[in-house]
Amino acid sequence: MIAIVDYGAGNIASVHRALTHLGADARITAEPAEVLRASRVVFPGQGHFGQAVERLRHSGLDDALRQTLQRGVPFLGICLGLQLLFEGSDEAPAAAGLGLLPGRCVRFAAELRVPQVGWNSVQALRVGTALDARPQGEHYYFVHSYHAVAAQPSDVLATADYGGPFTAAVARDQLLAVQFHPEKSGQAGLDLLQAWLSQK
Repeated sequence: MIAIVDYGAGNIASVHRALTHLGADARITAEPAEVLRASRVVFPGQGHFGQAVERLRHSGLDDALRQTLQRGVPFLGICLGLQLLFEGSDEAPAAAGLGLLPGRCVRFAAELRVPQVGWNSVQALRVGTALDARPQGEHYYFVHSYHAVAAQPSDVLATADYGGPFTAAVARDQLLAVQFHPEKSGQAGLDLLQAWLSQK
């Protein structure tokens, strides 16, 4: 069973539809015990970093997510689900993220229109991940005002450009997280999800 983590941060139904369209046994859950039993975990989200951190801690889902990654369960973060993996965000300076990846999320430069909304080209920096399912430079759908700055460059899987390069995806061991929305990215997004489902 694939657990889609529901911590009140939205972007749940479209992720569920995309995965079930691909034939996956995906269930939306807010229960830490179900997350811990899952064979794969999807961590989506949109909205405010600080509010999301509070909901995760209040529900106990923060510890369940940490344990899931420590056990090497295949894990996919989406949008805010990528940002929350880091140590913090300028959106909520007093709120500590999950701290699973070193680094911090920062706002796009003041002269840029934020949020960035729309399609953007993604450039993979290495091979051997679900991003290989599509050609280099494939376009995916983004909606975000903040982006992650990884302290370890080796964690960055792919970049996109919006007033300069920024992190579009990160990967480490069984963890993959993308700043864009594969569930809203047409066939390219479905291909990425299928490739992630197929990876051991």
